[in-house]
Amino acid sequence: MPTRIRLQRKGKKGNPFYHVVIADGRAPRDGKFIERIGTYNPMTDPATIDLNFDRALYWLQVGAQPSETVRSIFSREGVLLKDHLLKGVKKGALTEDLVEEKFKAWLKEKAEKLEQTAKDAVLSVSDLKKKRLEEEKKINEARAEELAKKLAKDNLKAEEKAAPEAEEPKAEEPKAEEPKAEEPKAEEPKAEEPKAEEPKAEEPKAEEPKAEEPKAEEPKAEEPKAEEPKAEEPKAEAPDADAPAEEKKE
Repeated sequence: MPTRIRLQRKGKKGNPFYHVVIADGRAPRDGKFIERIGTYNPMTDPATIDLNFDRALYWLQVGAQPSETVRSIFSREGVLLKDHLLKGVKKGALTEDLVEEKFKAWLKEKAEKLEQTAKDAVLSVSDLKKKRLEEEKKINEARAEELAKKLAKDNLKAEEKAAPEAEEPKAEEPKAEEPKAEEPKAEEPKAEEPKAEEPKAEEPKAEEPKAEEPKAEEPKAEEPKAEEPKAEEPKAEAPDADAPAEEKKE
């Protein structure tokens, strides 16, 4: 089998890193190799390529077959273009000076494209940030609107629940007040009953004369004094005894 130009995996899991090697086509992917001509890191943007241009061109000219990934790397670095132009020199279609001019023009154009892509990448990053910020703002606004709607619905439900509860007693009060308005009329005298009870509260005052009853008894204690005239009655009777005497005298 012909010699192969391929990638040999290195690095860690989830962070691959590759060597560009020249190896026998029968050797395993990560086995023995003849020569290492560069490195390739696909984890950067754009991918980082470090290639020995002259050795890569030499192995192409001697018939080494690159893998698809290595072919794309060679195309990006201009190895395939230079090999194509040198074949034109062998055929006599081009001169070496013309080949160098064309290759330098291509490298210049490539450098300009890389600069533009780098600028676009920076702009795209800023644009992406702006877009993300705008999207986040829209999402936050939508969430705020949803929350406001939910709060409004909850408030409406709470008001609807509170309205019937507040209205039911109001509707019942006038109906219940009509008989109640008549009852106070009949109850007015009942309300005055406590007024009639006020004298009852004053009964202790009426009891004061009872406390004075001993004073009323004092005349009873004086009754013996009233009996003195009774004792004198015989004295009064004495004139009565004389009366017949006087009558006799007459």
